[in-house]
Amino acid sequence: MTHATTRPSRTPGRLIRDLANVVNLSTPLGLIIAAATRSRLRRRGGLIVADRARLPLRNAAAFTVGSVVILPHRDLERAESGNPALLEHEDAHAWQYAYCLGLPFIPLYFAALAWSVLRTGDRASANHFERQADLAKGGYPAHPILPVREGIRRLMRGEVRL
Repeated sequence: MTHATTRPSRTPGRLIRDLANVVNLSTPLGLIIAAATRSRLRRRGGLIVADRARLPLRNAAAFTVGSVVILPHRDLERAESGNPALLEHEDAHAWQYAYCLGLPFIPLYFAALAWSVLRTGDRASANHFERQADLAKGGYPAHPILPVREGIRRLMRGEVRL
């Protein structure tokens, strides 16, 4: 699947977003994670990319904390070759940190993830934040939404895990 993509650029709106993410402490937390994982930092548009992060994550291509995109175990070029729209997707998450006033985004995101697992069996398909950031740009397939009763049954049978 290919995506017509443009890289996030520095705009006045992104400058305000990035300042908000510093003030709300989400970007400082992202920079602490980047330093703790000995990541290489660089700017890309309105984002700080921390690549080659030494983290024990195997199923995350990238994740964003404030305006910092963290790439576990690989560099930006490799990540973009596998998904050219990845930074557009992560840029949307940086906006979400700003409108959630920073760190409250984290529990809200995990609540949305749990809801998605319950409704679809995966972490992204019914996750408001992933859908808003565009599932396809994040490399996520869209799974059908199940009735809540069916999701609970699957969870109780151990077919789905949070």
